[in-house]
Amino acid sequence: MTRIIALALALSLGGIAQASDYDKVDPAKAEAIKTMLTEQGYEVCRIKTEDGMYEAYAMKDGQRLEIYVNDDLEIVRTKTDD
Repeated sequence: MTRIIALALALSLGGIAQASDYDKVDPAKAEAIKTMLTEQGYEVCRIKTEDGMYEAYAMKDGQRLEIYVNDDLEIVRTKTDD
């Protein structure tokens, strides 16, 4: 029984570590992206990295959006988040 609990705990903590690594974003870059998008009328909820780009989850005009931003702070793509 103790081994099962230890295994379950190890598996769950491993998942947490992977999830936190996935979302690491340089705080200065995240702040620059948030400032840029806020100036354009977006309400930024979250910023993470994915596939070498920054992905910002934001709201504008009642729509939830995913906004993909490159390292030069250029919006590469925007899609509606259903």
